[in-house]
Amino acid sequence: MGWTFGLPALLVALLVILLTKPGWRWFYIAGATAKRDITALYAYIKLLHLIKKYEKKNMTIADIFHTNVSKNPDKIVILSETQSWTFRQLNEYSNRIANVFHSHGYKKGDVVALLMENRAEFVGTWLGLSKIGVITPLINTNLRGPSLVHSITVAKCSALIYGESFTEAVEFILKDLPSNVALYQYNNEARTPVSGNAKDLTTLLETACKDKIPASAERPSHHDKLVYIYTSGTTGLPKAAVISHSRYLFIAAGIHFTLRFQEKDIFYTPLPLYHTAGGIMSMGQGLLFGSTVSIRKKFSASGYFADCVKFNATVAHYIGEMARYILATPPSENDRKHRVRLVFGNGLRPQIWPQFVERFGIKQVGEFYGATEGNANIMNHDNTVGAIGFVSRILPQVYPISIIRADPDTGEPIRGPDGLCQLCKPNEPGVFIGKIIKGNPSREFLGYVDEKASAKKVVCDVFKKGDMAFISGDLLMADEKGYLYFKDRTGDTFRWKGENVSTSEVEAQVSNVAGYKDTVVYGVTIPNTEGRAGMAAIYDPERQVDLDKFSENLAKVLPAYARPLFLRFLTKVDLTGTFKLRKVDLQKEGYDPSVISDAMYYQTPKGKYEPLTKEIYDKILNHEMRF
Repeated sequence: MGWTFGLPALLVALLVILLTKPGWRWFYIAGATAKRDITALYAYIKLLHLIKKYEKKNMTIADIFHTNVSKNPDKIVILSETQSWTFRQLNEYSNRIANVFHSHGYKKGDVVALLMENRAEFVGTWLGLSKIGVITPLINTNLRGPSLVHSITVAKCSALIYGESFTEAVEFILKDLPSNVALYQYNNEARTPVSGNAKDLTTLLETACKDKIPASAERPSHHDKLVYIYTSGTTGLPKAAVISHSRYLFIAAGIHFTLRFQEKDIFYTPLPLYHTAGGIMSMGQGLLFGSTVSIRKKFSASGYFADCVKFNATVAHYIGEMARYILATPPSENDRKHRVRLVFGNGLRPQIWPQFVERFGIKQVGEFYGATEGNANIMNHDNTVGAIGFVSRILPQVYPISIIRADPDTGEPIRGPDGLCQLCKPNEPGVFIGKIIKGNPSREFLGYVDEKASAKKVVCDVFKKGDMAFISGDLLMADEKGYLYFKDRTGDTFRWKGENVSTSEVEAQVSNVAGYKDTVVYGVTIPNTEGRAGMAAIYDPERQVDLDKFSENLAKVLPAYARPLFLRFLTKVDLTGTFKLRKVDLQKEGYDPSVISDAMYYQTPKGKYEPLTKEIYDKILNHEMRF
């Protein structure tokens, strides 16, 4: 009908949109977030293209790694203070591992645990086992006693490989391990005495073939299980989260494309390689994309940027607690001497974010969020201070993640009259979820080895009958532009020193060590400190607990990050209310000695418990004590 009709009709339609829902505000949001969303969409398309290519070729992590070996055999892939391994060396070591364990009868689908500190052999060991289809649970090196036993048995391991520095920890649990678990001790030198019935892995590797893997070994597939990574989840002892070859690729490649990493980058990570952050996000850049990754055995605040200078790093990895410790160090020539153009990680507090980037001259921060076992991973790639990622307001269907209304104490979804979940409005806290789509690496939920534990992380009938989503257990909030901000954890888990701490596990161990006394464990906040510190309230009206023996025995069964920082000895306990409600009450009361009459203690840096006086309490508030 021509412009005489069409143009007025278009103007009327535009006017209707502006005056009704979504209205002019939608166009403002679209304009303000278009660059962010398009950049992320482009990275996501590249990611899906890469995944499809490797899936079509049925390539494993070892296969992709081998393309880099062929391309740059003499380039350094892993660098540390004591080691410098090329792609060729790492490949040869992994081949030796594959040949030794194949000759000992291990095959595709078997499970062999690994307990070793950050070093090149750690990566070479699980990589070599993967070449013959063996799954490797990566054990948290802080675990001791029952937690360590549980991590080995829950994964149904048939063998354990451990470094010589963990000999004492392994000997302590020998009597509790199943008889079928074979032990392999890796020593720094060959022909060194090993513990008990353990095999001398170092000596065995000397004569193993380094050039190729056994032709008779059954080859794993792209979607087969690669490693197990342990997480405390929401309750109970450590849970073994399943990481397949395709999942490893998705995590490493996702952050690679989103933050535009380059092959020439040199990465620095002092994070443990048994966790997703250090072991996949950083190490994956070396194995899959041909970069050099520099590692450190143990994090040092004063050594962080000194290491970056030493290793010539261009990208550095952190967790929030690290950033605070680094910022607290005295000024140094290394503050600006480094070549780091980008830092990435999770948990950088908005309160210190500006000071951190200003002092150290960091051009870009990549803050991410995601659970090891989950499918809801997000990334803040545009330097928005405090945001952990975003959900697109204009293209929400591309990456289906949401925030739904939930009980802040239990994490249970709050459903509407139709029985379905309800979306949160902007600036309304809720639980973060990710839609589950089977067969899609970016949306599939692999969960834990324990299927019952996996079922607890899935919510059904979300936005329509029959659909499913992974529920994170974390409270997040989205602003009007879709930027996401972390608020808190739900349920009985808190985060301390970069680790998830399960209160039920700690309660059990504290109660045992305290002579099976009633115990409640909860997280409490410390000013200017990330996460929550553990506090245990023990019902001991007659004060029978010997604190010296208590601290000594607790160190045998709990890792340092899980040991309560504060103790409170209750003289009476409310047995009429629910345990949960009482825990909430105790948590609200905190650890202020001026308002609590019960005896309280704090843990010193040496692990001893000393009285928590008003003077000590004031020092904690004034940030004069470091934990």
